[in-house]
Amino acid sequence: MLRFVVAMIAALMASSVVADAAEPQTVTFAGPGGVKLVGYLFLPAERTGRAPAIVLMHGRAGPYSSLADDVYDASTLSKRHKFWGRFWADHGYVALLVDSFGPRGFAGGFPVHSYDERPDAVNEVTVRPLDAYAGLAYLRSRPDVDPGRIALMGWSNGGSATLATMATDAPGRVGAGFRGAVAFYPACGLHDKYADGYRPYAPVHVFSGEDDEEVSAKRCAKLVDASREAGGEIAITLYPGAEHDFDDPGRKRQSVPENADAASDAIPRALAFIQRVTR
Repeated sequence: MLRFVVAMIAALMASSVVADAAEPQTVTFAGPGGVKLVGYLFLPAERTGRAPAIVLMHGRAGPYSSLADDVYDASTLSKRHKFWGRFWADHGYVALLVDSFGPRGFAGGFPVHSYDERPDAVNEVTVRPLDAYAGLAYLRSRPDVDPGRIALMGWSNGGSATLATMATDAPGRVGAGFRGAVAFYPACGLHDKYADGYRPYAPVHVFSGEDDEEVSAKRCAKLVDASREAGGEIAITLYPGAEHDFDDPGRKRQSVPENADAASDAIPRALAFIQRVTR
């Protein structure tokens, strides 16, 4: 498994262009407040019956490449999002990457350390969970998806949105909700909504780098530890020396040995976790 993951990352790193043949389908579906959300659908090559599925939530930079040059569509998704979308599809999942920012006029995302300047329209605690549940409802409407076997994954700001989505008091929760979730290097302040305690309604696993330059891994560890003490089914894996975006397949991140080691460990762990909660 590790050899497969490393080889897959290396293949993406070796090329600045990913084959157009593997581009996902573009779909639209109803979001909160009348917003028409855009999603990118990665489908398994071989499908028989209803497949498990996963909703993917991008980070503060949005789902697109920094080289998009004002073209925001399936062809300009970032390497990381293409990698993970195909990764899940290769393992039999229907993967839906939800664009929370583009439909609201922020397709290019937000720069680093702009937390206090981001509009409430994309708030990761009050709004983006609604987008995640809109994605869940869309997937449940598809005849090729098993409606009872859908998980959630998010990175950075999308990881924060993932934590908020999995809270017992999550806004917009649809039915039984998600079967479980993985959050990669989220910011765990969550607008102080869970200062008195956080508890997910289904299993959650957080993956964070201890040398993260954007968010505090220690704060996430504190949140997770307190939640576990209160009975929450949540865990965290911390990677010494790993930075923010440690799973980004680009050369900049993967040239740092600690990032490469973290990615090689976290990717199969995330797969095993999601497979377990959606079996």
